[in-house]
Amino acid sequence: MAAGEETDTTMSPTDLLPIGTLTESSGQVEPEATETAVSDEPVADGSEPREAVVLDEDGLLEPGADEDAPRPESAYDKPGRWYVVHTQSGYENKVRQNLNARTASMNFEDRILEVVIPMEDVVEFRNGKKVTVAKKMFPGYLLVRCHLDDSTWAAIRDTPGIVNFVGAGGKPSRLSRREIDTFLPVIDATAPEAPKKTRARLGFDIGDTVRVKEGPFADFSGEIIEINVDQLKVKVLVDIFGRETPVELGFAQVAQL
Repeated sequence: MAAGEETDTTMSPTDLLPIGTLTESSGQVEPEATETAVSDEPVADGSEPREAVVLDEDGLLEPGADEDAPRPESAYDKPGRWYVVHTQSGYENKVRQNLNARTASMNFEDRILEVVIPMEDVVEFRNGKKVTVAKKMFPGYLLVRCHLDDSTWAAIRDTPGIVNFVGAGGKPSRLSRREIDTFLPVIDATAPEAPKKTRARLGFDIGDTVRVKEGPFADFSGEIIEINVDQLKVKVLVDIFGRETPVELGFAQVAQL
């Protein structure tokens, strides 16, 4: 550099980067790659930034989970409010048809919105075999979703087969969110299929007295002390020679007195 020339102290960002690479011959080992966040700013060499990868080492995220995916809508959040109406027992389907027809004839489709018969799966035992059947959750009642006013109240109440609304003092009572979510549970099509909840209907219960229909203890009677639904068996305290003895029997071997 000639005397009198000014020294340029200006440094570019690239001058701050190390020169050369780490090689085995230098006695140093190239460090392992570490998982770091990638900035959206351009890198020094002008290439496009790499896309950041979300790591889930602890398995906290569900495969395919999308936080922005819409959740299934609860029946409670639909337009209108839910009410219970009392009907003639055994005619729930006919009464629902009558109310739907009356709604259409009066052009009330935008005011009487939905009529539902709540159902549930019930396990029954027929001839010693377990059978799952759909049963009415509340025989003699319907759920009606509507915008209730004097005209819709009269239209529903005067439908053939409907006795009245359910409520204190003759005033219809709206169902709460908890009640609706219990009677009309939300079904999430995206969630793994869960086993349906079923309620056992045996025809007898613990503490009931039953008669043994067949086997070595036929015509004996005793109190049920245990019920095993999975094995279709019951334990009955049978009086044998003046002493109560627990006897295990199949559902088909006993009958309610």
